[in-house]
Amino acid sequence: MTAMAALLEADRGQPAHTITLIAPDAFDGWLAQQSGPVRAIAAGQRFAGKAGSHAILPDGDGWQVVAAVDDTASPWALAKLAEMLPEGPYRIAGDCPPALGWVLGQYRFDRYRKSEGAGPRILLTRDAAGIASALALAAATATVRDLVNTGAGDMGPGDLEAAAQTLATRHHAALTVTRGDALASGYPMIHAVGQAAAKDRHPRLIELDWGDAGHPRVAIVGKGVTFDTGGLDIKPSAGMRLMKKDMGGAAHALALAELVMAAKLPVRLHLLIPAVENAIAGNAFRPGDVLKTRKGLSVENTNTDAEGRLILGDALTKAVEGKPELILDFATLTGAARVALGPDLPPLFANDEALAADLLVAAHDEQDPLWRMPLWDGYDEMLKSDTADLVNAPDGGFAGAITAALFLRRFVPADIPWAHLDVFAWRPAAKPGRPKGGDAFGLRAAFAMLRTRYP
Repeated sequence: MTAMAALLEADRGQPAHTITLIAPDAFDGWLAQQSGPVRAIAAGQRFAGKAGSHAILPDGDGWQVVAAVDDTASPWALAKLAEMLPEGPYRIAGDCPPALGWVLGQYRFDRYRKSEGAGPRILLTRDAAGIASALALAAATATVRDLVNTGAGDMGPGDLEAAAQTLATRHHAALTVTRGDALASGYPMIHAVGQAAAKDRHPRLIELDWGDAGHPRVAIVGKGVTFDTGGLDIKPSAGMRLMKKDMGGAAHALALAELVMAAKLPVRLHLLIPAVENAIAGNAFRPGDVLKTRKGLSVENTNTDAEGRLILGDALTKAVEGKPELILDFATLTGAARVALGPDLPPLFANDEALAADLLVAAHDEQDPLWRMPLWDGYDEMLKSDTADLVNAPDGGFAGAITAALFLRRFVPADIPWAHLDVFAWRPAAKPGRPKGGDAFGLRAAFAMLRTRYP
């Protein structure tokens, strides 16, 4: 896509087409004030003030845009215009809505084919101080989209490591990677899940450390299953079709880490990505295997397709060893979360009331919704095993998102605030500024919460 930095500029009076925004219920009043020729041109373009529609109208020797927008506070208020207008510079008459949608409305994933989008549409804004923030959020969202949209043949565990190395180099962070058989003793669940993958796709735990050692430690963990066959409990073809996106949690974690480091938040950041391919081979882990864990618990593997929580368990244990002030994890963890809340609304699980409240406030303020779900103690007994300390997937499928979160909770002490976001990382239908495909959910809310906590 067009370089994002080129899409927003400070308004210094440069020549530009004017965009006038009107509320749909103000259309009749606006139309009554226009000349006959303007009304005729608007009618010829079938502009009737419906939200999301616009018309290109005469403006002296040039032309202007009039658009109907029903919520100018929405981050997506300008997204459809950015998708549809001719290339060139524009300015908003009056107060400008958030610029995020303007930038992301021009996002295109063109790794595998030539982009058919128009040239750049540039927004001139009087909020020069807000340009950097809008571009940072847009770039972070684009990072998630690019990583998730990339085919699994080009996005293995090593590619996630390369993405983390790029971040580490850019922000002078330390990168540590534990790979292959070296995982067997220290991170046995990560090793078990990833051991059947080809040699060039060995499992690994990717860790990035950044910041002043005297600052509060914050851990961000992201599930990095770069492709999920389901293992020996193999998925049907329809269920496997989108499993390139099963590293969506890692994509969110990488993007959030970038935002934290670029903003130079006063934290000691610990990013952890367990990266595996859940493949099928003679050495694949099996249903009924009892797995060791870094924490010392034993886990009866009742379903090889419930692998994400296994690798996260070892990564969370490692995060806890650093004694963080809080832990956030992102994971494309359960289909049950989608059944409960659909693709657009990620469930939030948290063991700390203040952290949950801060995330929900940030989600509301950023219009990046989250919905709190319970860590229901009564369902913890579903994790009981006859042969080990716990199972990874209870029989029956009841409360699947909750029992997955309860499994993760076993690896986080109650005195460390922790939040788990079960994100879909995929948009099944396009909306303005949000094309079908990989997407970020809860990312802006999480960053806003961290920015408020660590100003």
